[in-house]
Amino acid sequence: MHISNKIYFIRSNKTKFGGAEVYLSRLSKTLEKKNINHQVINSIFPNFLPSWLRAILFNFQVCLIKRNKFYFSLDRITCPDIYRAGDGVHSVFLTVENKSKLNPLHPIYLLLERRCFQKAKRIIANSTMIKKQIINTYNINPAKINVVYNGVESKELNYQNSFNKLSKEFLIKESQSILLYVGSGFKRKGVEEFLQIISRLRNSNVKAFVLGKERDIESYKNLSKKLNIDNQVIFTGTREDVDNFYAISDVFLFPTHYEPFSNVVLEAMNFENAVFTTKQNGASEILDKYFIMNHADDYSVVSKINDLLDDKLKLEKIKKDNRIISKQFSIDRNLKETLDIVKSLINSKNLP
Repeated sequence: MHISNKIYFIRSNKTKFGGAEVYLSRLSKTLEKKNINHQVINSIFPNFLPSWLRAILFNFQVCLIKRNKFYFSLDRITCPDIYRAGDGVHSVFLTVENKSKLNPLHPIYLLLERRCFQKAKRIIANSTMIKKQIINTYNINPAKINVVYNGVESKELNYQNSFNKLSKEFLIKESQSILLYVGSGFKRKGVEEFLQIISRLRNSNVKAFVLGKERDIESYKNLSKKLNIDNQVIFTGTREDVDNFYAISDVFLFPTHYEPFSNVVLEAMNFENAVFTTKQNGASEILDKYFIMNHADDYSVVSKINDLLDDKLKLEKIKKDNRIISKQFSIDRNLKETLDIVKSLINSKNLP
């Protein structure tokens, strides 16, 4: 691949964690292998400043020095050439989250977001859902929006090793069905609904694991007690060994209220889980409609999970099929599609 310009990746955070940061790290490594000249620009401003002020200052930082540089931005800025809308559409997010309008961060984000979508020569959305939201919210020309689904690394599955490790810690039995949730930010990602669904299952021989960080975790533990499922549900907090939980799980349940495209869906499929999520998750686009909930508290999913837990042959077939499907969404495919968009724009006349 010949790319004549140097690519500048724009991302305010310098952390190694987070979906955008992992994505950028993988993209950078691929470019290094291809000897494509690139550089990452991070914020020079300290984290103790308010988030709204850092957003404004970072925009000034990168736009004042742009000139003829080619910007591939993962942040909302007013001068991108390509913008990857990995965080979705903030105005839609605010509606879902019912956030306070008094926080100055939100009007700043909305202003930057509008200008970002308008100024970008190409926009990469990670789902058709997000593409439609961008068009409907900001009246953006559909022709400049490309959908590139997220990709995940395909990993080897070793159920027995994973079970042996976790059974000692959590006293689980092979005869038990395992349900799993993975994600931080419990309210938006539907942990309350996850617990309600677990409480409605007719099979009591079930263990449910909730992995992730949450400041108000005690309220969710109290809810599990109120629902009389505290002996079935285990809150683990964040874990380094998430893959072991994927490996032993039968059903991955992710009743999120809003998610541009959650990688956990692909990861769970790769580890042979039956997966249920909401249509408010862009990742639902890769699932059969049988596994898509209309909303987070769509409790019709209970009977579907009951049926799968009762029919092990059907469950095993779905699990195997999901691993095959997940392999279609590789990191290599994602990076190739992304770089093809970069190349086509750089080599076109649509640049200053």
